[in-house]
Amino acid sequence: MIKFTLRIPDDLHDRLTAQAQTDRRSLNSEILHLLEVGLSVIPSGTPNYPDGDSTSPAPLRGSAHSPRP
Repeated sequence: MIKFTLRIPDDLHDRLTAQAQTDRRSLNSEILHLLEVGLSVIPSGTPNYPDGDSTSPAPLRGSAHSPRP
């Protein structure tokens, strides 16, 4: 298993924590569950484009110039 650091906005952390409590899972298990469910819905080989627009990829949150710890 790979361990890594993930930075997420405070509001998303709050939502994930609340959902994990509702589902009686640890935060880690809840995130893994949501990733597995989300990835099972997307057909393999399908690019991630917003609104079906094949000309522009989905925007990334944050900035490439964000300070690094």
